[in-house]
Order: sequence, then structure tokens, then C-alpha cells
Amino acid sequence: MQGVVTRLIDYLKGGQVTSLFTSLTQGGHVLQQSEAAMSSLMDSWLLLQDFEGNGERNRLLYVLKARGMAHSNQVREFLISNRGIDLVDAYIGPSGVLTGAARVAQTAREKAEALASQQEAARRQRELKRKRAALEQQIAGLRSEYETEEVELRRMDEQVGTRTRVLTAERTELARLRQADATVAASVRGNSKPKSKR
Repeated sequence: MQGVVTRLIDYLKGGQVTSLFTSLTQGGHVLQQSEAAMSSLMDSWLLLQDFEGNGERNRLLYVLKARGMAHSNQVREFLISNRGIDLVDAYIGPSGVLTGAARVAQTAREKAEALASQQEAARRQRELKRKRAALEQQIAGLRSEYETEEVELRRMDEQVGTRTRVLTAERTELARLRQADATVAASVRGNSKPKSKR
């Protein structure tokens, strides 16, 4: 049987026909050893493996070899749904590789943590805005108080200036009146002088 498969593969390769071969092995069988004879004939080898954990069984897919091509060494979860086949990145974290419901639960936890972080950042931003508004209000109150005191001081300066001018005018008037009194007294003294005898 192996010889027939070998000739068939050579024939398809000679005609440059792309072909896909599947191989089903019994559970627990080491694939690399059981398929060693056929693997050298294949250009690429994809391995589909069952993974049992967390109370469920999931399928994993990875590239075992791809001759002459760069390929990923990452294990991916192989999903079959009503939309067809889908490959999902398996979650690899501190607790190991998570697939199926465990991967979905871990993804949900990470989303919840990210949402909580965003909400905390938004709360801190709101708190900062509130403090800024309170500070600006306090600054506005201090500025208003300063401007009120400045206006009051200006008014006091104007009152002092007015008083100074009034006092100066009163002193000038008083001095003028005293000068008038001095002139009247001098003329009275001049008229009261005794007349000289001839």
C-alpha cells in the first residue's frame, strides 16, 4: 500500500497538482514515528491534535513542517461552527495554554480589567477636573477680594488727597485773612501816632 501512495504522490508532483492527504492515527500514537515513512514525501505537514482540560475537549492545529517556507510555530485553536472552520489564537499566559471556555473566560476577565482601568482613569480625570474647577473658583474669589481691596485703597487715597487739598486751601485762606488782619492793625497803629508840634 505504501508503494502505491508513493507512486501516486510522485505522479501528482510531476503534474504540479496540489493535493491534500489526511491520516488518522490511534490516540496515544506518536505521530512523528508512525508517519516517518510518509513525512519525507510531503512538503507541508499540519498536525490536528485533541487537547483535554477544564472539563472539555478542544482541537489544536499547528504546522509540524513546511519545506522551503517560513511558517509559524504557534499553536492555534481549531473551531468548527455553523459558519465553517475558524482558527483562533490560543491564550498563552502565566497559567499556561488556555483553549475553549477557559480562553473565553480569560479574555472576558482581561476585557473586564481593561474596562475597570479605563473607568478608573476616567474617574481620576473627572476628579482632577473637579479640583481644577474648585481651584479656579478659589483663585477667582481671591482675585475679586484683591480687586475690592484695591478699589477701597484707591478710594482712601482719593479721600486723603481731597482732605489735603481742603486743608491746604483752608490754610491759604487763613493765612490770607491773617495778612489782612496784620495790614488793618498796622494802619490802625499808623493813625494813632501823636502829631508833632510845630
